[in-house]
Amino acid sequence: MRYLPHTPEEIDSMLQAIGVPSIDSLFDPIPKDVQLGRPLAIPPGMDEASLMKHLSSIAQKNTGAVALSFLGAGIYDHHVPPAVDQLLLRGEFYTAYTPYQAEVAQGTLQAIFEFQTIVSELFGMPLANASMYDGASATAEAVLMARRLTKRSRVLVSEGVHPEYLETIRTYVQGLPGGSAQIEMVPLSKEGAADPDALRARLAKGDTACVVVGYPNFFGCVNDVRALAALAHKSGALLVTATAEPYALALIESPGALGADIAVGEGQPLGLSPQYGGPGCGLFACRDTREFMAQIPGRLCGETVDKHGTRGYVLTLATREQHIRRERATSNICTNHALCALAITIRVCLLGKKGFVAVAEQCLAKAEYLKNQLAASGAWELPYEAPTFNEFVVRSKKGPVKSLLEKLSGEGILAGLDMSRWDRARDMDLLICVTELHTRADLDRLVANLR
Repeated sequence: MRYLPHTPEEIDSMLQAIGVPSIDSLFDPIPKDVQLGRPLAIPPGMDEASLMKHLSSIAQKNTGAVALSFLGAGIYDHHVPPAVDQLLLRGEFYTAYTPYQAEVAQGTLQAIFEFQTIVSELFGMPLANASMYDGASATAEAVLMARRLTKRSRVLVSEGVHPEYLETIRTYVQGLPGGSAQIEMVPLSKEGAADPDALRARLAKGDTACVVVGYPNFFGCVNDVRALAALAHKSGALLVTATAEPYALALIESPGALGADIAVGEGQPLGLSPQYGGPGCGLFACRDTREFMAQIPGRLCGETVDKHGTRGYVLTLATREQHIRRERATSNICTNHALCALAITIRVCLLGKKGFVAVAEQCLAKAEYLKNQLAASGAWELPYEAPTFNEFVVRSKKGPVKSLLEKLSGEGILAGLDMSRWDRARDMDLLICVTELHTRADLDRLVANLR
C-alpha cells in the first residue's frame, strides 16, 4: 500500500471532525505510567540509495552476502530510484506500441520528444533520434551513416573503442552494397588516448569515411576530441564519438562543442539496472543539416501545433523504406527501445541538472581516491596518464590477475575486469569502475585486498 502523508490542514480538519484538539490528546486515555515518554530508539533517516542498500544487506542474511562489484566496461551500476519502475508500470506506458497514430499516442510521443531533448543536451548536438538498441548498434549505425554521407568506405577505429562495439561494427559493414567497408585500427598513445600522429598518417590516403573514438574510451581515458575532429575534417572524414558512460558528460565538454559530427552512446547507466548485461538503450545525435537529417537512422519525434494552435507531438521522420524495402533503408532498426528510453527520461528528470552533475562529481572523486590509493600501495601501477572519469586501468607488479580475481570472487568481491579477456598479452591489467554507490569503506576494502 502506498504511504500517503497528510498536510497540516487535512490533519486539523480530521481532528475537528472527531472533536479533539490535537493528535497527542488521542493518547490521553492511556495511563501515563505505561506511555513511553521518549522518542523511539530508531536510527536517523537514510537517503534512498543507502536505505535500499541497507535493506538488501538484511535480506541477504538468508541467502549469503551481496558481492561488492567494481565491474564496468560498458554496463554501470548507478542508483535507480523505485519511482522509475513505478511510473513505468502505468498502463499507458507499459503497453504502448509504436506511435503511428499521433492523435491517440500523444503521451508516448511527448515522452520520446523529451528523451530526444535530453540526448541532444547531453551530446551538445541539435538533432537526436528516438533511441537505438544499445551503444554498440548506435556506433555501427553511425559508421553506416558516415559512409552514406561521404560516399567513402574506409573506416578508422581507435583501439580505445569498446571491443564489443568494434565487433558490432565489423558485423554491420559486411556484405554491404558496393562491398564491405575496410576497417583499420588506430593505436593508442602511451597516455592511453587515440594517437594523433598515427591518425594523421592513416588519414593521409584521403579515402576515410569516418574516425570512431571512445569518449571516454574503453580504458577510461578521455580523448582530445577537438584535435581529433580537426584532423578528420582536414581529410574530409567525419568524427564519431562513442560514450558508454554518459554521466561523464556532466564534467567533460560535450562532443558537439568539440567538433564531433555524430555522437553515440549507451543510455543504460542513466536509468536501467545492470541485468546480465542489458537491456541497453542506444543514444544517437548528430549535426542538424538537411543531409544529416536525411540519413539519420531510426525515427524522430517532433513538436508542432494543431489547427487550434495547441501544442502537439508527431512522428516527424520515419523513412518508409525501413519498413518495406530493406536494401534501400537508411537503417533496418525499425523501432526504438521506448520503455528503456522512458526509464532514462524519468531518471534524468528526477535528478535535474544539478543532481546529474552531483552524481558525476561523486563518481570522479571516488575513482580518483581509489586510483591514488592503489598506485600508492606498491602492488599496482597506472599504465596510462590520460585523465579518466570513473573507470581506469591498473597493472599488477606481481603477475597475472586471473588467480587473484578468482580468490576475491570467492570472498564476495568482484574486483574488476581481467583485460586478457580481449587481449591475452594484457593478463596483468585490471579495469576497475567506481560509481556513486560505492562507499569509502567499499573502496578501502578493495585496496586492502588488492594490496
